Amino acid sequence: MASLEKSSKVSSTSISYSTSEESSKATLKNPKGTRDYHPEQMAIRERVFEVIRSCFKRHGAVTIDTPVFELKETLMGKYGEDSKLIYDLADQGGEQLSLRYDLTVPFARYIAMNKLKNIKRYHIAKVYRRDNPAMTKGRYREFYQCDFDIAGEYDPLLPDAECVKIMTEILTDLPLGNFVVKINHRKLLDGIFAACGVPQEKFRSVCSAVDKLDKLEWTDVRKEMVELKGLDGAVADQIGNYVVRSGKLQLVEDLLHDPILSSQPAAKQGLEEMKKLLEYCNAFGVLDTVLFDISLARGLDYYTGVIFEAVLTGSPQETATSKTGETIGVGSVVGGGRYDELVGMFDANKKQVPCVGFSVGIERIFSVVESKPQFQTSGKPRAIETDVLVASGQQGLLTERMKLCNELWACKIKTELFHKVNPKLLNQFQYCEEHGIPFVAIIGQDELAQGHVKLRDTLTRNEMLVARSKLPEEIQRRLAEK
Repeated sequence: MASLEKSSKVSSTSISYSTSEESSKATLKNPKGTRDYHPEQMAIRERVFEVIRSCFKRHGAVTIDTPVFELKETLMGKYGEDSKLIYDLADQGGEQLSLRYDLTVPFARYIAMNKLKNIKRYHIAKVYRRDNPAMTKGRYREFYQCDFDIAGEYDPLLPDAECVKIMTEILTDLPLGNFVVKINHRKLLDGIFAACGVPQEKFRSVCSAVDKLDKLEWTDVRKEMVELKGLDGAVADQIGNYVVRSGKLQLVEDLLHDPILSSQPAAKQGLEEMKKLLEYCNAFGVLDTVLFDISLARGLDYYTGVIFEAVLTGSPQETATSKTGETIGVGSVVGGGRYDELVGMFDANKKQVPCVGFSVGIERIFSVVESKPQFQTSGKPRAIETDVLVASGQQGLLTERMKLCNELWACKIKTELFHKVNPKLLNQFQYCEEHGIPFVAIIGQDELAQGHVKLRDTLTRNEMLVARSKLPEEIQRRLAEK
């Protein structure tokens, strides 16, 4: 799926140093268009991944993995104008290879190779774009995509509606604020282009121009159509009468009675399917989050039917005013659509397997989420998941601390100990407070003699004696309460 990314707050850092042998300086920095993530940031990212992964599993998806690089011929000719952004690899073993541009084309190749008739899958992995990076605008050369796809012969629009439902669940479960899921249909766009007199060979290039309406004014898009795409000005104006419109079921009904569009089979089929999709969205209880937006085009060549894109409509820095006067997000966080002909490109018999799916733009979502208190502990992100630190304030108890750790690990409790023979007790307490570790299990000579452990609550600093045999049960009970 198309990339939907935004930069985070932490920028790449350059460090210069001089060697003792020469005065020349070497620069340590990230490769252009990439970045590092600190432990606290990774903790937040993992929680976001888990929300997304849980939703995918809840809807019955299995996961797969594919190589980070593919045969170059596998990727070429699938992305339209964006094919120039594919990273080619130097020939190292007799094959022309390229880094994967997205997770959709490798998925289609996987289906064809394994002769699958149906599968509901998710895939979370990195993809690569030879783009001109703009870190402040979320344009990376390496980033994660979280894909969900349904492949197989099913009754029309049911898989598409479930995709919209899953998108809505994910954006609701994450603390992102208000959002809208924009939907459209590629056949409707093709019908509009045909009705307005666009030559068929220009459909995809004009579609690519229309897709920029979420970022540009209509006058700028019209200028691109006329001056760069070679479209007649009158034809562009007719297109503009349609693509600036958005709404719900009433808009579909109005267009179905449009005398110009009703004469185009593609447009009629697209509108009928849009009507059915909106009805299914209503049955799934997500119609309020959906907007039928005719300007939504999505630039990738492999889309053949329904297309969708989710945008945030929350904070002022994330929003802008649309061509219809509505407040919508500057950039999308989820995008996808139906691609019924992609698998057939890899099958010797051209056997088609209908597919629909979407990709979650994790980088942009992360940049919004990382400041949210729901994903933090005591006002700061928690980088480690340790539940209890085994500590002692007396010397010579390293072996006993190690034994107690072993007992807690055997009970699957996340446990740590200081890697010092005789650590200071205060330092151990401070470590727990700094890293949000909820409990400290303290042992001393008296506790060992009595078969007890002193359990300390890091937040309240309250302490109580617990029988050593009951310690795992007590920790698990308190964790459940927290």
